[in-house]
Amino acid sequence: MTGIGLRAPRQTVSRRAIPYWTVRALLGWLVLAGVQCFLLVVRRGPFGAHSPAVLSVTLAVTIVLAIAHLLVMPRWRFRVHRWEITPTAVYTQSGWFDQEWRIAPISRIQTVDTERGPLEQLFGLAKVTVTTASAAGPLHIKVLDTQTAQRVAEDLAAAAGLGGGDAT
Repeated sequence: MTGIGLRAPRQTVSRRAIPYWTVRALLGWLVLAGVQCFLLVVRRGPFGAHSPAVLSVTLAVTIVLAIAHLLVMPRWRFRVHRWEITPTAVYTQSGWFDQEWRIAPISRIQTVDTERGPLEQLFGLAKVTVTTASAAGPLHIKVLDTQTAQRVAEDLAAAAGLGGGDAT
């Protein structure tokens, strides 16, 4: 396994990852704020039947946290998320608070898959999943533009097929 070492991958994910992660997070915050607004309107919160002041403060805190999260998280993740494919290995780096660096030798690849959920389709993004015999599970190269993801999947499948190993 010469030439394979844990290092920062060189390729960035698609720039569309920033609005994608923003919208994805926004949907969660809207659900939380929506529930809080509903409770404020009907005044039946967990702190008593008539506690609009507590519910208003809770909603205000939620809005402040949501704005901070929506401004910081997508850009931070974009700076962290990286990937690279060399003739010998696949490198990934992902996360934002909990960051993960992974490496898989090309000779160990068993399957290569692409996936596009509804929101990813809306942004023209896809995820490539590289499955190996590793107990750590598959490697994921997330938020690639669709064409790059297809090219990466095809290149990895071809490279894995050229290897003489049995991928176990």
